[in-house]
Amino acid sequence: MTFVKIITALSLVASLGACTGGGKADKTVDHGFDSKHLSQLVAGVWVDPNGCDHWIIDDGVEGYLSQRLDQYGKPVCSGVAPPNTASGPFKSGSGFPDPSS
Repeated sequence: MTFVKIITALSLVASLGACTGGGKADKTVDHGFDSKHLSQLVAGVWVDPNGCDHWIIDDGVEGYLSQRLDQYGKPVCSGVAPPNTASGPFKSGSGFPDPSS
C-alpha cells in the first residue's frame, strides 16, 4: 500500500469516528421532527422469521425495534402473528402520514 493510500484510509477512519459526536444520546427520546418520549408512542409487535416477538414503533419518520424478552431475558415467541408480520397500532401517535397509504 502506498503512503498516500494509507493516509487516505486513516483520514477516512478519523472522519467517520467524528460522526458520533463523542456524546451519548438518550435512546428513550425520539429526536425527530415531532420529538417526544418514546413512552408517548404506541408499540406493536413484529414477529421475526423464527416466530419471536419484537416491539416496534413507527412515528412516520423514524422506526424503533427492540426484542421482546421475558423476565429472565429469554425471547418471547407468543404466536401473536405469522412470521415476518407486524401487528398492532405501532403507527399510533405519529404526526406524519405513511407515504404508502
